[in-house]
Amino acid sequence: MRTRELGIEIGLGEPGPLNAITDVAGVKVGCATLIEGDAGPLQRGVGPVRTGVTVIVPHDGEVAVEPLFAGTHTLNGTGDFSGLEWVRESGLLTSPIALTNTYSLGVVRDALVKREVEVREALGEDKQGCFYSLPLVAETWDGCLNDIGGQHVRAEHVFAALAAAKGGPVPEGNVGGGTGMVCHDFKGGTGTASRVFEIEGERYTLGALVQANHSWRDPFVVNGAPVGQVISTAVVPGVQLPEYPWPAGGGSIIVIIATDAPMLPTHLASLAQRAGLGLAWLGSYGDRFSGDIFLAFSTANRGIRSQHDGAPGPSRMAADWITFPHLDWLLQAAVEATAEAILNAMLQAETMSGRDNVTAHGLDGEQLVEVLDRYGRRTFRPT
Repeated sequence: MRTRELGIEIGLGEPGPLNAITDVAGVKVGCATLIEGDAGPLQRGVGPVRTGVTVIVPHDGEVAVEPLFAGTHTLNGTGDFSGLEWVRESGLLTSPIALTNTYSLGVVRDALVKREVEVREALGEDKQGCFYSLPLVAETWDGCLNDIGGQHVRAEHVFAALAAAKGGPVPEGNVGGGTGMVCHDFKGGTGTASRVFEIEGERYTLGALVQANHSWRDPFVVNGAPVGQVISTAVVPGVQLPEYPWPAGGGSIIVIIATDAPMLPTHLASLAQRAGLGLAWLGSYGDRFSGDIFLAFSTANRGIRSQHDGAPGPSRMAADWITFPHLDWLLQAAVEATAEAILNAMLQAETMSGRDNVTAHGLDGEQLVEVLDRYGRRTFRPT
């Protein structure tokens, strides 16, 4: 069951109809999940395989041709997210976003380049063949459960995830790029949540999607209740690679935030930064061996052109944005949606065993509710 279905409320905001990033109109999510072989000894290149790829399509057009404003923030850099330098330089999102495992980032990036080449040629956008593509692909490390060195994700899986991308409910837990991930020493993975709010009578939506593979058990809190200390590794075992000194907190998290509120790139960078407070809500503090990287984009202000391929265009453009006095609604929504997306990822993830019989145990919803009720924190209103 998801967070809200257990009666757990994160923060003050109201979730959207699906409580998902796809509550933002036009945003689509697709997954390709690779689970092959029984749990057992690692055979490099054979398995067990516990991995995949997740794609986020920002709007119903071609984002390479019709980009969006975007901003990014890195809380801790023990990780990688290709294409971020172009986002920082231009303030533009010019590709779909893909999430996968650490060793598959390159093949996923190459697949997105291939797709963009084909799309531009089909649209007549690249008659000279001289544009360049800088796809957005992020990674987290799933080597606790997966034969990560076998590099089982291939271009065909990227194309399958793109073909499967749609609006509506988003698969969570052991799916897509989140398949083999671990979070707070429980099974982690893919999660999402959203918030809706009004600014001067206009209704807006913000959604977050996470690939959660970060932090450790002891600091894990929900609404201030010390869940990780009550459901300790003595109660539910943690994840430990055989004969390997896995550092506490080692892992990463990628957070993607989408909104239909009009925002400029500098404001979206501030929005992305607030994802870090969503991690902190659940007790993470940006561990040294964690890559905590966040990106936010707005589906408003469509119709701009990137012109990074040198194509002619207007010398001036106009844009709309939410002014500073009203940005707090969005910042609050980003924090709450990120925290709830992480918790949804953990609650939806089922216990999984993989390489060398390593097992990551799922977070049991009934156990979580019992702890929160003991502390009177199933609903918690921060002051």
